[in-house]
Amino acid sequence: MFDASLRITVLGSATPFARPGNPCSGHLVEGGGVRVWVDAGSGTLAELQRYVAVGDVDAVWISHLHADHSADLLTFYYALLYSGLEPSLPVPLFGPVGIADRLAGFLTNGSARSPVESAFAVEELCDGHVARVGGLTLTSRAVEHGLPAFALRVEDEEGRSLVYSGDCEPCPSLVELTRDCDLFVCEADGEVPGHHSAAQAGRSAAQAGAGRLVLTHVGSAVTPEDAVALAAEAYAGDIAHADPGRRFDVTRRSRTPGRTTTSPASSR
Repeated sequence: MFDASLRITVLGSATPFARPGNPCSGHLVEGGGVRVWVDAGSGTLAELQRYVAVGDVDAVWISHLHADHSADLLTFYYALLYSGLEPSLPVPLFGPVGIADRLAGFLTNGSARSPVESAFAVEELCDGHVARVGGLTLTSRAVEHGLPAFALRVEDEEGRSLVYSGDCEPCPSLVELTRDCDLFVCEADGEVPGHHSAAQAGRSAAQAGAGRLVLTHVGSAVTPEDAVALAAEAYAGDIAHADPGRRFDVTRRSRTPGRTTTSPASSR
């Protein structure tokens, strides 16, 4: 029987290109009787299949259309149609405006439009968009990344919640979305326009009163250990790095600031 507890598994966290043993951004969110693939960066489809069959993905949510967050939608299209698994089609796909046409153009590169809708039921995101997938509620907020981009809050029927920043710089909409969540997965690519640094991720988590912080998409200028230390200067709660293959259970633990920890070795 499918476990209804809410959890998120890191499929990859590399930026801006996949590395040996670490694909680009991608996560598997499980809970409420469903499985949602959140961001589909390069290399994440293969890792996704460690945990769920292609035909058992209930929905896909894409933060923005940069390749390191969406490229594996192309191969997922082929997997859905030609894997022989007979999945329930079309699979709900939530993403920024224009996502269907972008996919169609890549798949055909010609005058005839690829029938993307044969695999995906596309629903375009807007600020404040809310969707229900099984026992999960998915709420999206527009965030600052220099192109249409969204952060995601997932809540289950027991009141547990997680927030994923996507790629964005610190902004009020992200803090509002993250307010009092149990687990905050925040990117830390660097202190440049459109992104958080690790220190800024810590500040966003503190401002929102998040219960735990997971740093993902950490830029190559700092090590995961250093990123955790930098975030801890502003945030006193538990902090971990999004090691590929690591799974985080979302629990309604106390939000009283606790000790800061680095992540243990990943396990698959």
